[in-house]
Amino acid sequence: MAQKPKVAFYWAASCGGCEIAVLDINEDILELAGLVDIVFWPVAMDVKYSDIEAMPDGQIDVTFFNGSIRNSEQEHMAKVLRAKSKTLIAFGACANDGSVPGLANLSNAKEILDEVYLRDGPRLKTSAAIPRTETTVSEGTLEIPRFYDTVHTLDQMVDVDYYLPGCPPPVALIKNALKAILKGELPPQGSVLAPLPAVCDQCSRRRENKMIDHIYRVHEIIPEPDRCLMEQGIICMGMATRSGCGAQCLKVDMPCTGCGGATPNQPDIGAGMITSLASILTIDKRAEHTDKEVAKLIDHIKDPVGVFYMYSLPSSILQRKVMK
Repeated sequence: MAQKPKVAFYWAASCGGCEIAVLDINEDILELAGLVDIVFWPVAMDVKYSDIEAMPDGQIDVTFFNGSIRNSEQEHMAKVLRAKSKTLIAFGACANDGSVPGLANLSNAKEILDEVYLRDGPRLKTSAAIPRTETTVSEGTLEIPRFYDTVHTLDQMVDVDYYLPGCPPPVALIKNALKAILKGELPPQGSVLAPLPAVCDQCSRRRENKMIDHIYRVHEIIPEPDRCLMEQGIICMGMATRSGCGAQCLKVDMPCTGCGGATPNQPDIGAGMITSLASILTIDKRAEHTDKEVAKLIDHIKDPVGVFYMYSLPSSILQRKVMK
C-alpha cells in the first residue's frame, strides 16, 4: 500500500476562521482523514512543537499555514514548518496578505502594549506592567513570545509555494486544493489557488456605469437589491478583488471588502481600488472643482485604510505607518 501523504495545519495570528473552514467541508473531512496522515494540527490534536522540530526536513508533504506573523513564536514555527514541508500553502487572507491583524501596522508594539496594559479605560484591571519576554521564578526562567512592531505576511518570512486566499477560504476552493494535492495536479509553483477574474464577474447585480456623487457607509442607506452597490455609493472592492467566493456577500446586500486579495497583475489592491473609485466619483458636470469641494467628497470615506486595506496593509506598497 502506498504511504499516505503527510499533512499539517498551523494557526498563527488569525481569528481561527480558517480552522473552521476546514471543518466546513463537512463529511468530506472523514474521507480526507482516510486519505492523508494528519501529523500536526494543534487546534485538533496533541502534538508538541518538539515533535515537529525533531522530524527530518521535508518529512511533511503539505502544510496549510494560516495566520500572519505577529510574534517570535509564529516566526519560529513558520521557519520550522517551511523546513519540514515539501509544499507550504499560505492558507487564508492573514497568511496571504496580513488581513485584519495587519491593521496593527498603524501602530507599533509599544503603543499597543501601553494601550492594553497601562492606559485608563474600559478594560480588565491589570498590574499596570508590560509583560516581559523572560521572567525568573524559583522554578527557573519563564518565556513568552516577543511581540513584534510589524505584522508580516507568511511569504515575508519564508518561501511560499501556493496561496489559497479568502477570509476564510471558500469551501469550494479548499476542496479543489485538496483534490489537486491528492491527485498530484497542483499548478505551477507560486500560483494562487483561486479563479483569475474579479468578484464583479461573479456578481449578478445590474451595472449601468453611472457616476456617483456621494459615498455612503453600509448602515446609512438601504440599497436597491439588484443594482450594483458601487453605483449606489457604497464602496465595494469587487472590481479589484480576486473571485472564488461566488460573490456571497453581494447576495445579502453587503459590499465586497477585499478578502480574496488583489486580481492578477495588480500589485496593490488598495491603490487599484482608489484609482477605480477616482474614475467614477463626481461632484457635478463642471470640468474643474475647488479643493474644498474635492476634500468634502473624499471626506465621505471615513476610514480609508480600513476600507481599502482591511486585508492587505502588510502586503501593500505601504506595509505600515512610518513611526517616529
